[in-house]
Amino acid sequence: MNNKIEIRDAKNFDELLDIKYGKIGAEKRDTFEEKAQYFVISAMLKEARKEANMTQEQLAEKVGTKKSYISRLENGKCDIQLSTLYRIFEFGLGKKINLLFS
Repeated sequence: MNNKIEIRDAKNFDELLDIKYGKIGAEKRDTFEEKAQYFVISAMLKEARKEANMTQEQLAEKVGTKKSYISRLENGKCDIQLSTLYRIFEFGLGKKINLLFS
């Protein structure tokens, strides 16, 4: 069966991901899921910073890092340590972080 036909036959987003990237646990799917999580964190960081009416430079100064690092985080261009994530959101932006493991 042609891949385009299979994609059209997908009944929900999970089926679409299975067709395009393979089942959960497949290397291609895991890479996609990891990049998707980075995108979500990046978008949340950018939105929270804008809600706080802060520039990247102001946020960087408040948490003791560089503007270029904040920019790379917001654009999903670098990894972030959990401790840094907490520092940026909780001390820099006054937001609480809750993690969910499943």
